[in-house]
Amino acid sequence: MPLAKEAKTKAIQDYHRHENDTGSPEVQVAILTSRIAQLTEHLQNNKQDQSCRRGLLKLVGQRRRLLTYLRRSNYQGYINLTDRLQLRRK
Repeated sequence: MPLAKEAKTKAIQDYHRHENDTGSPEVQVAILTSRIAQLTEHLQNNKQDQSCRRGLLKLVGQRRRLLTYLRRSNYQGYINLTDRLQLRRK
């Protein structure tokens, strides 16, 4: 289940640093957060889907690594991003 093109485009427009930015950590975390929410909803309806669960765990780990990188390199940006996405932070 890939993320819908409209949802991905909206995440890029909301979190980009400049006009052609699609790969900054902020954008990647926003896209991953949308995908994680989609898979979480899917797993609530399909509890036995173990391959989907594994993919969800991989995405959560990737998002966690990106957030750690962002926290080290740009702490204020990390604070702003976690507030906007309503993510818990350590």
